[in-house]
Parts: sequence; C-alpha cells; structure tokens
Amino acid sequence: GQKMKSQKLLDKLLADGELIRATAPAGDDLAFHHSLLCSLGLPRRPTAAREFMRQSGEGWLYVQAGAIDLGNGPILQPVPHGAVPRLALIWISTLARRSRHPEIFIGRSASEFLQMLGYDTQGHWYSTLRDQLHALAASRLQMGFCGRTVNETVIKRIDAWLPADHTRLTTWPGALMLDPSFFDELVHHSIPLDARALHALRGSALALDVYVWLAHRLHRLNHQPMWLSWRTLKCQFGHEYQGAHGHGDFSTSFKLALKKVLIVYPAARGDVQRGGIELRQSAPPVPPRAWLGVAAPLQAAHSASVNREAA
Repeated sequence: GQKMKSQKLLDKLLADGELIRATAPAGDDLAFHHSLLCSLGLPRRPTAAREFMRQSGEGWLYVQAGAIDLGNGPILQPVPHGAVPRLALIWISTLARRSRHPEIFIGRSASEFLQMLGYDTQGHWYSTLRDQLHALAASRLQMGFCGRTVNETVIKRIDAWLPADHTRLTTWPGALMLDPSFFDELVHHSIPLDARALHALRGSALALDVYVWLAHRLHRLNHQPMWLSWRTLKCQFGHEYQGAHGHGDFSTSFKLALKKVLIVYPAARGDVQRGGIELRQSAPPVPPRAWLGVAAPLQAAHSASVNREAA
C-alpha cells in the first residue's frame, strides 16, 4: 500500500514537472516570498519551546511564539511549524503584492484559502490551517544579517477564526492586515516563485525550503559552481536532525527533497556529489519578464536592491 502511494505521488510530481517544463508561469501561477525567508525557514516539526533559532552563513532567524485572543482573552500559541504556515505566509505575501495594499482579503472561506495553498478541503486541513494561521499571526520574527537586525511582526491584525462549524462564513477572518514594514519589505525584496511548484511540494516542508532557497540563490551565482558540504547544509536546513544518526538522516532527507525540487524546477542545476552538493548558475523559476506586469513600478527599486545584494 505504502509503495503504491509513493509511486502515485511520484507520478503526480512528474506530471506537474512536465507541465512546468512545457509552459512558463503566468497570472495566478506567480507567487512571492520575502527574500530573507527564502534562506531561513520556520521550524518543520512541532517544538515545545517558545522560541526557535535558525542560522545560515551571516543570516539568522529567531521566531518567538505569542498569544492570540480567541474571544475570551489571551491563548498562548506555539511556534508555527511545517508546510502549512510556510505556504500561508507565501500566499499572504502574494496577495499583498498583487493588491499592492497591506490589508488583504484571504478568501471568502477557509476552503477557498486551503485551495489557494493547494490542499484539498478535508476536515483535518481546517484545524491544521486554523492552528498554524493563529500561531503565525501571534509570532514575532527577528532577522539579522551582517550586523543589521530587523524586528518583524508579519501580521499586524487578525480576527480570530473561531472553532464553530467551519461551513459558516462568519467564523473565517476573511481579511487581515500585514505589518506596514513587512509589507514594504515585500514590495522591494520579494522573490517570485512558481505556484505550481509550491502546490506540487506542499507535502514536504523541507522540499519547500529547498525550492525557495534555490529560486532565490541559483540565478545570483556567478559562472563558478558553488560547492556546499553536508555539514554546511545541515547548519542551514537541518538542525532538527539530532543524535548519532542525525547527519546521515539529514543527508538522506535532503537528497530526497532535492530530487523532488529538481522535478518541478527544471532549470535548476544542482548535483549531489560525495560529501555535499554542487550548484551552478541557473535561470530563476519565474522569467523576469513574467512578473514585470505584477510589479512594474516596483521593478527599478527591486533591481537596485538585487544589485546591492550582489555587491
């Protein structure tokens, strides 16, 4: 049964990869993500701690759990984790980019938002989305890079999504307000992604992390290949893997995630080698001209920021 299920998932992934290879992303296929969060992901597994730290080279991300009012005062929330808050954050960012406004409409109902994220509308996804959206809305992020620290609250205001019968529209928040400084960052520093690839990888938080990282990184490489050891990669992506087998388990998981990513990001050039991986300069998943329309007035600012980062 498990073998058949894995084969079915692989067949689906290959079909998605074929479609992505055949047609460039356009319109609703365009998604956007905050550039620093492309290199530093939220935790992938639940954690009992009220905080979480991840580092990558000179950059770091520190996530603190918060509290949310569900109608009767504050309820402590966990640190958001897994694929759902990653996708929710990308879609919230995408809707803000499209509407060019920090206050965004996130669908008429939970099922509409779930479909946007690529999930079917079975019961358990509602409770996962609700828990993770509340955790995300309550959390605070600190990001640092080369001596600069940025304190971010992503969601400035959200109305609680009460656990009443989820077929009633009144319980779904409908709209939320992004923090103005986070919105401003998105306008100037967001990375375009192919939503079809995100949908295809929605089952794996690690695959999503590898995809957004390569989408951000590969086209910025110069003509020299970049070699990364498993140790370096584990520091960035895998400190959830602990214990005697942590290193081996991580490299096995990473290879599998990379294999999935390369199916839905066909232009990406990355090879597993002994002791690590080699990356080579590749076209981004979204050709620059495809998203000029979404961001025409912002383009000059974005180019300037890219040149600054490259320098």
